[in-house]
Amino acid sequence: MTEQRDLTAIEAERARIRTAYLRPAVERPVSSARGLHHTALISSDVERTVRFYQDVLGFPLTELIENRDYAGSSHFFFDIGNGNLLAFFDFPGLDVGPYAEVLGGLHHLAISVDPERWQRLIGRLDAAGVEHEVHSGVSVYFRDPDGARIELIADPLGEMYGTQVL
Repeated sequence: MTEQRDLTAIEAERARIRTAYLRPAVERPVSSARGLHHTALISSDVERTVRFYQDVLGFPLTELIENRDYAGSSHFFFDIGNGNLLAFFDFPGLDVGPYAEVLGGLHHLAISVDPERWQRLIGRLDAAGVEHEVHSGVSVYFRDPDGARIELIADPLGEMYGTQVL
């Protein structure tokens, strides 16, 4: 059963928060962060994950080491451009269960790619038999081998569907 939502009240609350916290770009302080070093997801199969991210998506594997927090676990990294990394852990022997969207969890990971490369990657997803859905002519959504939702977006960094967000 679908919950009834008061969309007018939801938009009013969004507007209130926007008014209270969103500042024009010229008034915003410089971020205390330098950028995203890496985001770490969980992999159930290291080699399958490497084949998908490197061979299908074209994100080169840059390192594969033992996870310092769990003996026997791997920690591995892919170059997703602009000095950013996508990392994974595997946890052999632990029953981590299937991917699930939960509060505080991952909804999706959006990775910016050049528009020309974006078109080629859709072809690679097709060739690999990966189900995907294109939205707004610049976003393609699909799930990785462990079910994490990934978006490849042809918009430049700092832009969302033609609007500056940075």
